[in-house]
Amino acid sequence: MKNDFFLQVYEVTKLVPYGRVTSYGAIARYLGSAQSSRMVGYALNNCHSTGEFIPAHRVVNRNGLLTGKHHFGGPTVMQQLLENEGIKVKDDQVVDFNKLFWDPSESI
Repeated sequence: MKNDFFLQVYEVTKLVPYGRVTSYGAIARYLGSAQSSRMVGYALNNCHSTGEFIPAHRVVNRNGLLTGKHHFGGPTVMQQLLENEGIKVKDDQVVDFNKLFWDPSESI
Protein backbone atom coordinates (compact mmCIF):
# COMPACT_ATOMS: atom_id res chain seq x y z
CA MET A 1 0.00 0.00 0.00
CA LYS A 2 1.33 3.44 -0.98
CA ASN A 3 0.65 5.03 2.41
CA ASP A 4 2.69 2.34 4.17
CA PHE A 5 5.62 2.99 1.82
CA PHE A 6 5.32 6.72 2.40
CA LEU A 7 5.35 6.19 6.18
CA GLN A 8 8.44 4.01 5.88
CA VAL A 9 10.15 6.73 3.82
CA TYR A 10 9.32 9.28 6.52
CA GLU A 11 10.69 7.08 9.29
CA VAL A 12 14.00 6.58 7.46
CA THR A 13 14.23 10.27 6.53
CA LYS A 14 13.78 11.27 10.17
CA LEU A 15 16.92 9.24 10.96
CA VAL A 16 19.20 11.15 8.57
CA PRO A 17 21.62 12.90 10.94
CA TYR A 18 21.85 16.67 11.17
CA GLY A 19 24.58 17.88 8.82
CA ARG A 20 24.40 14.79 6.60
CA VAL A 21 22.55 13.91 3.40
CA THR A 22 21.23 10.78 1.74
CA SER A 23 19.69 10.01 -1.63
CA TYR A 24 16.27 8.95 -2.86
CA GLY A 25 17.83 5.74 -4.16
CA ALA A 26 19.56 4.92 -0.87
CA ILE A 27 16.24 5.15 0.95
CA ALA A 28 14.53 3.02 -1.72
CA ARG A 29 17.27 0.37 -1.51
CA TYR A 30 17.05 0.31 2.29
CA LEU A 31 13.30 -0.26 2.03
CA GLY A 32 13.88 -3.19 -0.33
CA SER A 33 12.54 -1.42 -3.38
CA ALA A 34 15.62 -0.25 -5.27
CA GLN A 35 13.61 0.79 -8.34
CA SER A 36 11.39 3.12 -6.30
CA SER A 37 13.58 6.20 -5.85
CA ARG A 38 11.02 8.31 -7.71
CA MET A 39 8.33 7.08 -5.30
CA VAL A 40 10.58 8.17 -2.42
CA GLY A 41 10.55 11.62 -4.00
CA TYR A 42 6.77 11.57 -4.26
CA ALA A 43 6.54 10.60 -0.59
CA LEU A 44 8.83 13.44 0.45
CA ASN A 45 6.86 15.92 -1.68
CA ASN A 46 3.85 14.91 0.39
CA CYS A 47 5.54 14.96 3.82
CA HIS A 48 4.34 18.48 4.68
CA SER A 49 0.88 16.99 5.22
CA THR A 50 2.05 14.71 8.07
CA GLY A 51 2.02 17.42 10.72
CA GLU A 52 5.49 16.45 11.92
CA PHE A 53 9.00 17.53 10.98
CA ILE A 54 10.47 15.34 8.24
CA PRO A 55 13.94 16.62 7.19
CA ALA A 56 13.27 16.12 3.47
CA HIS A 57 15.88 18.77 2.66
CA ARG A 58 18.54 16.18 3.59
CA VAL A 59 17.52 13.94 0.67
CA VAL A 60 19.15 14.71 -2.68
CA ASN A 61 19.75 12.81 -5.88
CA ARG A 62 22.53 10.23 -6.33
CA ASN A 63 24.98 12.91 -7.46
CA GLY A 64 24.23 15.28 -4.60
CA LEU A 65 22.05 17.58 -6.69
CA LEU A 66 19.17 19.45 -5.08
CA THR A 67 16.65 18.13 -7.60
CA GLY A 68 13.72 18.55 -5.20
CA LYS A 69 14.43 22.20 -4.40
CA HIS A 70 11.33 23.50 -6.19
CA HIS A 71 9.14 21.72 -3.60
CA PHE A 72 10.35 23.86 -0.69
CA GLY A 73 8.37 27.04 -1.29
CA GLY A 74 11.18 28.96 -2.96
CA PRO A 75 14.19 28.33 -5.18
CA THR A 76 16.76 28.70 -2.40
CA VAL A 77 14.93 27.31 0.66
CA MET A 78 16.37 23.78 0.41
CA GLN A 79 19.89 25.16 0.03
CA GLN A 80 19.39 27.50 2.98
CA LEU A 81 18.18 24.63 5.18
CA LEU A 82 21.24 22.56 4.27
CA GLU A 83 23.61 25.48 4.78
CA ASN A 84 22.04 26.12 8.20
CA GLU A 85 23.32 22.63 9.08
CA GLY A 86 26.83 23.43 7.84
CA ILE A 87 26.44 21.69 4.47
CA LYS A 88 28.01 23.66 1.64
CA VAL A 89 26.10 23.82 -1.62
CA LYS A 90 27.50 25.14 -4.89
CA ASP A 91 25.53 25.33 -8.14
CA ASP A 92 22.68 23.31 -6.57
CA GLN A 93 25.04 20.47 -5.61
CA VAL A 94 26.23 19.34 -2.17
CA VAL A 95 29.96 19.99 -1.81
CA ASP A 96 31.79 16.93 -0.43
CA PHE A 97 28.72 14.79 -1.14
CA ASN A 98 30.58 11.48 -0.69
CA LYS A 99 31.94 12.60 2.68
CA LEU A 100 28.53 13.78 3.91
CA PHE A 101 26.55 10.88 2.45
CA TRP A 102 24.63 8.82 5.00
CA ASP A 103 23.61 5.35 3.82
CA PRO A 104 20.69 3.92 5.81
CA SER A 105 21.66 0.38 4.75
CA GLU A 106 24.97 0.78 6.59
CA SER A 107 23.77 2.90 9.50
CA ILE A 108 20.43 1.47 10.65
